[in-house]
Amino acid sequence: MKRTFDILFALFALILTSWVFLLIALFIKLSSRGPIFFASRRIGKMGKVIYCLKFRTMYLDAEEKLNDLLSSHSELKKEWMTFQKLKHDPRITPVGSFLRKTSLDELPQFFDVLKGTLSVVGPRPLLLSNEEKLSEEIQRTFGDKSTKILSVKPGLTGLWQISGRSRLSLEERLRLDETYIDNQSLLYDLILIFKTIPLMLFPDGAF
Repeated sequence: MKRTFDILFALFALILTSWVFLLIALFIKLSSRGPIFFASRRIGKMGKVIYCLKFRTMYLDAEEKLNDLLSSHSELKKEWMTFQKLKHDPRITPVGSFLRKTSLDELPQFFDVLKGTLSVVGPRPLLLSNEEKLSEEIQRTFGDKSTKILSVKPGLTGLWQISGRSRLSLEERLRLDETYIDNQSLLYDLILIFKTIPLMLFPDGAF
């Protein structure tokens, strides 16, 4: 039932937002050099590596900039380790900042839902670095929660997206993901989807 819902909802969303795709693509190409889309490496169900498609929100040299920032600023490294994000991130383009705050950068992930690597609702797939072995990164990121959280397919939105978003620490996100897994149902998914929509129109806690 969940898979059928995912497919139907993703198809409806892609048809409904097709004109938004064209506008965003145009603004990205006009604002900075580089491709329209970006595939982000994430940790998926059962700990498998998946790629989440997003509209590009950063400059082309983003990875090099991040490494330089984290190696030269201990406070930024601490912020990154806590939130896996930087509040004032110089890698993000002006257009990218708007897309992130409204979560419009994640619209292409409806294609990932159709492909089957994501669900519409579920624990948000966390970033995967290039520096650690997969098993080591899973243990560092999830700890003893890995078996439970990675037992379900990650989602486009979930409980922590409507509970503080980027203001939440990694530990708080994982705790909310566990709560979602304990209470998941189709009705619960619908409630979380409807609660997500206002946050896209009136973003709060996203960066």
